[in-house]
Parts: sequence; C-alpha cells; structure tokens
Amino acid sequence: MTVDEFYMRRCLQLARNGRQNAKPNPMVGAVIVVPVTQQPSPVTHHPSSITHHPFPSTRIIGEGYHVRCGEGHAEVNAFASVRPEDEPLLPEATMYVSLEPCSHYGKTPPCADLIIKKGIRRVVIGCQDDFAEVQGRGIKKLRAAGIDVTVGVLEAECRALNRRFFTFHRYARPYIILKWAQTANGFIDDHGQPLAISSPFTQMLSHKLRAEEDAILVGRVTDEREHPQLTVRHWVGRNPRRLIIDRLHPLNLQSLHAHGVQSLIVEGGAQTLQSFIDQGLWDELRVETNLLQTVSGGTRAPLVPANGRVVRHEIYGHQQILHFVSE
Repeated sequence: MTVDEFYMRRCLQLARNGRQNAKPNPMVGAVIVVPVTQQPSPVTHHPSSITHHPFPSTRIIGEGYHVRCGEGHAEVNAFASVRPEDEPLLPEATMYVSLEPCSHYGKTPPCADLIIKKGIRRVVIGCQDDFAEVQGRGIKKLRAAGIDVTVGVLEAECRALNRRFFTFHRYARPYIILKWAQTANGFIDDHGQPLAISSPFTQMLSHKLRAEEDAILVGRVTDEREHPQLTVRHWVGRNPRRLIIDRLHPLNLQSLHAHGVQSLIVEGGAQTLQSFIDQGLWDELRVETNLLQTVSGGTRAPLVPANGRVVRHEIYGHQQILHFVSE
C-alpha cells in the first residue's frame, strides 16, 4: 500500500458517513496531510490524526466529509477542521479527496477555488466526477493554478462508492437492484403461497438496504397477494418511495430520473424480476438462499444472467446472500 492509497482509504471511510444525508449529492471524504517535519512547536495532533500507521513521517491536520446536501462539501469541512496553529502548513500540504472537487457555483461555492485560495501544494483525487457541471473542470482548474494533481488513486473503489450517483447522471435512470429470496432448491414460494425464507437477521439487512435506497418496486400480483409494507420497520431511516407496476402502469425510468430517484430496489415476484433481467435493466443482484429449506414445488426463482459476477458472498447461519454486479 502506498501513502496515497493509505490516505485515500481514510477518505472513503469518512465519505460513507454521508450515506443517508448527502443525497442527492455524492458521498465524498477529504483529508489534509503534512510531513511531520513541518509541524509547529509545541505540537498537538489533530483529533483525527493517525499516529500508528505505515507512514509515520506524515500526519493529518484536517479532515471532513459531505454531511448533508446544501451544506459544506468535504473539502470545506476538512479546511474548517484545521487548527489555527496548523494553518501555516497548508502550502506544504497534500489534500486527498475521493471525488474530483467541484468547479461550479451550486448551493455552495466551488471547492476547487477554495483549494487554490488555501495554497495547497498537491491534490490527490480518487476519481473524476461524471456530473455535467464538473467532468474534469475541477482538475483542469487546479492544474492551471500550478497545483500538482494526481487522479485515479483507488479509482475503482471511489467509483463504486457513488455508483448510484454515477449511474443516475450517466444513463439518466436509477441504479437498479434486483432482490429475491429463494429456497435451497430454487423456489420463491410454496406452490404459489407466500413462504417465509429469510431469517429475522437477514430481514433486518433487507430493511437496512431499503433505508439506503430511494424507491422500492413490486408487481401488482405481489402487492395484491402479499400486501407488502415495503418499509424500514426493522431498521432506522426513511421509508423508500413505494411503487407498484402492472401492464397498465409500466415503469417509466425517465419519470423516476426527473423526480430525482437515484436508486431503485425491485422486490417483485418472478415475472417482474425476470422482465428486468430480460431487458438488461439491472446493476446489482442480491440473492438470498435458505440453505436448509426446500419445498416440493412452487414458483421458480429467476436465473442469474450469464453476465452476473459475484462481488460478495455472505453467510449468516443457514442463510447465504450472494451479491452480483452486471459486467
């Protein structure tokens, strides 16, 4: 692990704190690092400074993340956390930020301008921002000001963190998660009757997922047969927007995009799930299997498409959850 990767991982750790409230903005973390030889005397470490790590010749003097949409971005909060006695060190500092600093006026001024004003020597960026108002302009502005800019450190991880945001702006549709639970022999019900497949713990994980996404969808048959609440009653957070589709009320992705829905969970029956798979309208699959449960017949679970790649495998007792992404 390089020093740049080490501090970028800290940026990602900070960024995840904004998962609930940063939306519709992306999650971003920022860290300001200086050489220890540049610290003032007497010195008091920044409260968040990492004192035991592979690179003891550097230390953190400021860090922050994007807490809430409409409020200060990660870079702003990182600068605000710098102690007065450390301010003179900024011309020797490196700022790490998981996403390209903004270069436009939105609800807040451009972060690129603030970085230039503070006299930062070097900026390390996880990934470029796909948002139309940015798209490399922040990087270009920093370089034009004479700042040494490195782009692409832990890029895959930084992009994965905000995959919903990037999908929304790149494809003008929500990030789509297909989700179902099945028995060990591949059925989602018992001869057409609802079947409890999840455990209390994995049900809680499902509700945690709902709290993190914008909307949830089922088909008409599932709604009429099971009357699902589709809430986060076993977790803490906001209920996702509840959507029901049928032949008379098909899904309109453009409408969801226009209403700012960045992510959508599809928890419908086999027919609804299969229709998304057949159209290639999915970004992630979450398939839970009760490894001890079988039935003699019922509705077959959808088949994972050939372009599905496992990225995570979880076991909770006799419950297995496989996470797939589309390649």
